[in-house]
Amino acid sequence: MRRKFSRRYQAKLLAYLKRGPGARLQPARGLGEEALAAGLRALDMAKLHEQILVNRVLPGRAPAARATLIKEAGAFFTEAIIPIEKVRPGARQAAERLNQIVETLSQRTVALAASNRDLHQEIIQRKAVEAALKKSERHFAQLLAQSHHLQEQLRRLSRQILSAQEEERKEISRELHDVIAQTLTGINVRLAALKKEAALNTRGLERNISQTQRLVEKSVSIVHQFARELRPAALDDLGLIAALHSFMKHFTARTGVRTHLRAFAKVEQVDTAKRTVLFRVAQEALTNVARHARASRAEVSIEQLPDGIGMTIQDDGKSFQVERVLHGKGGKHLGLLGMRERLEMVGGFLEIESTPGRGTAIHARIPMAGDGTH
Repeated sequence: MRRKFSRRYQAKLLAYLKRGPGARLQPARGLGEEALAAGLRALDMAKLHEQILVNRVLPGRAPAARATLIKEAGAFFTEAIIPIEKVRPGARQAAERLNQIVETLSQRTVALAASNRDLHQEIIQRKAVEAALKKSERHFAQLLAQSHHLQEQLRRLSRQILSAQEEERKEISRELHDVIAQTLTGINVRLAALKKEAALNTRGLERNISQTQRLVEKSVSIVHQFARELRPAALDDLGLIAALHSFMKHFTARTGVRTHLRAFAKVEQVDTAKRTVLFRVAQEALTNVARHARASRAEVSIEQLPDGIGMTIQDDGKSFQVERVLHGKGGKHLGLLGMRERLEMVGGFLEIESTPGRGTAIHARIPMAGDGTH
């Protein structure tokens, strides 16, 4: 009975407040008679009235609007307890005091609820900030770990590069000592012999001079070979295509690997830095073919692309696992990393394909215009 009455009181109070000032209060008096029938007292009515205000009417309202609604609802409440006053004299004065108490409690309860909501929202925001901070800390920790890993890789790569440079210097030193120095020593010995022969007689002098000349020519040829490997003059004087032709001709003569070059003439229009990069990439790729591929043929093709220049070095040798070689700890991948670094310096990139039975293809791509530096 009381629960049914509570629903009816709430519905009629909300309907009254919705109609606004000037609404008729007759439905409220009828509720008072129902309250008597249900055995409710003025205090029970006050509690019910206050719960409806706090839970359904006032939440989300501005303070000024809350005050107006509380006064209008107070008139409804006062009218509703008139039947109770008739049965229990003095109930009206008590109802007025209760109404004042309800007004005060309702205002304070709603204000407290709003504060609680604000506090709850602030707690949610703080938790979100804390979660974001923890996520950022984890992210920065990951970045720091990646940075340490990259630094370690750089240190290892630097050591490998220094070791490779030292090996290269050792090889050049050995070649100079074993070939050039011995040849020059031979020339010196022959010149000393010629000096003695010239003082004694001239027989055989022409033959000895010819032999000495051949030694000199051999020394000059070896010096030219060193110069070509260090920095080919043709690259600066005649261009990329001529330099590659010369290098590949000597490469074939030295290794027995047949080579073929295919290029478009406008490649010579790119700047010196990019032409040098293309030459070094082709040089390193062919050197790797000779060292590791066991190939019989290699082809270098340079073609114009819509957005730049593409160069491919294809061999018919044995394949290898690209990722394992690139990320290995040995020194075999230094040549590949060096090619990649050279290309990235001019805004390009490197791709490697190695398939069993089909050999290896090195694809280099660089932009035609701009310096491409990072």
